[in-house]
Amino acid sequence: MMQIDILTLFPEMFSGVLGQSILQKAAEKSAVTYNVVNFREYADNKHATVDDYPYGGGAGMVLMPQPIFDAVETLKEKAKSNQPRVILLCPQGERYDQRKAEELAKEEHLIFICGHYEGYDERIREHVVTDEISIGDYVLTGGELGAMVVVDSVVRLLPEVLGNQESHMKDSFSTGLLEHPHYTRPAEFRGMKVPHVLLSGNHKLIEEWRNKEALRRTLLRRPDLFDKMELTPEQEKWLQEVKKDYE
Repeated sequence: MMQIDILTLFPEMFSGVLGQSILQKAAEKSAVTYNVVNFREYADNKHATVDDYPYGGGAGMVLMPQPIFDAVETLKEKAKSNQPRVILLCPQGERYDQRKAEELAKEEHLIFICGHYEGYDERIREHVVTDEISIGDYVLTGGELGAMVVVDSVVRLLPEVLGNQESHMKDSFSTGLLEHPHYTRPAEFRGMKVPHVLLSGNHKLIEEWRNKEALRRTLLRRPDLFDKMELTPEQEKWLQEVKKDYE
């Protein structure tokens, strides 16, 4: 079972997300346990202050190290986990992708730190955090939404969470390519027809069509992804066939 701890100043933001859909079902199946902690509870001053003015001046407030250090140390002791991945949600972090989600899904214990204000005391980065993650090149008001994104993308990869274990294996980015188009009933809707090959029952032709369409979609929407993967000889042949449609 994976243990996920989330340190935040706004724990109520997570109740709707963790208590619905796949994330809730994952907990019911004992694939994961969630623990949302208000790290203000670990502040050692009478006003439960967790931020202060930055040394050297400047705009905004900075999260103090003490509450974060104490909270993470306590969570490690409770979980009897000496080597959890401690993840800081931060616009300066590594750009998040499916590869990272698959990597984190192999861990037993994840601790997420959701900050607010202007930033974190640098000692948190240097001595507590193992990973810094950014979900995109933009700035949010806090790390909570980023943590939700990462948790969702990781938990769905855990064994037995999805009903069909092949579902996430063929997701966009899991194969290196964008996913092929999908169709369902009716076979014709307002004059728009499902590709005939999908109705043929010929699984070999269907799989070839799906592979070609994944290559086509990637070529048209995210050609940069080809720089990060090595195509098989068969995929290379299919890609050349797809490119001929646009010559």
